[in-house]
Amino acid sequence: MCPSGFSSSSTAEEVTLGIHGDGLTAIVTGTTHGIGIETARVLALRGVHVIMAVRNVVAAEAVKEAILKEIQTAKVDVMELDLSSMASVRKFASEFTSSGLPLNILINNAGITATPFSLSKDNIELQFATNHLGHFLLTHLLLDTMKKTASVSKREGRIVNVSSDGHQYTYPEGIRFDKINDESSFQLWHAYGQSKLANILHANELARRLKENRVDITANSLHPGAIITNIYKPEISGAVPTDLINMLGNYAMKSIQQGAATTCYVALHPQVKGISGEYFSDNNVAKASSLAKDTDLAKKLWDFSKEIID
Repeated sequence: MCPSGFSSSSTAEEVTLGIHGDGLTAIVTGTTHGIGIETARVLALRGVHVIMAVRNVVAAEAVKEAILKEIQTAKVDVMELDLSSMASVRKFASEFTSSGLPLNILINNAGITATPFSLSKDNIELQFATNHLGHFLLTHLLLDTMKKTASVSKREGRIVNVSSDGHQYTYPEGIRFDKINDESSFQLWHAYGQSKLANILHANELARRLKENRVDITANSLHPGAIITNIYKPEISGAVPTDLINMLGNYAMKSIQQGAATTCYVALHPQVKGISGEYFSDNNVAKASSLAKDTDLAKKLWDFSKEIID
């Protein structure tokens, strides 16, 4: 049995069984497909007020209605958020802050996978912009609200970055700071790995800063598992490289219910209280790559990202 008592086959409902999230508010990005939907549903099932932060509001409303039909007591709201647009992120954060709602949990779940080279509305390579930079800015803008909530409620805040073991499949230097937008050397799967590495480095550096300032908020990252959802479109991305498949070969394919488990575990479970700056997989602390544990790289990414959003 694993240290947590859970494993790769555990579902999101199983890892949160008996946990009461009443009084907690969570923002979950990317809740119109796959593990995002299941994460929102299970958090709502446990009494958490869930804010679905989505690009497609119509699709999210349909998901919300399905959740409310199943769980009559659920508290679910939908808000528009396009992570590839800094203006959209700022608008979302402003509207949420103005609502006066508390914020206990932020789950940076949304993402795109191995898309061909293109630039965001802010002229940044799309995967890096969507998977990392949008979440970096969102977290930055909501941090004061989370600090106030933690202080007033006396309950630990939690920030959860959904990364991937695909973070190991980045460019050799990890983050190509001087070539983020270099189309000539762009490789779509390495660009994906780079953005997922950035998710881990962001959580690690954020955790370090929160600890240093003695803030009662944790920041962790995770690999949800190998799950085929509509985030992966082979007609766009092409075949997954054999060496990447081999890298992920230790993981059996998971169901959506199993794929959302580690996110829900890290976001809600009492076992994770006080744990920060860790990488989780299969509902347990796991080992990330050496680049993912590079504190200098994490600091450099933080400064690089901060410069872009300021």
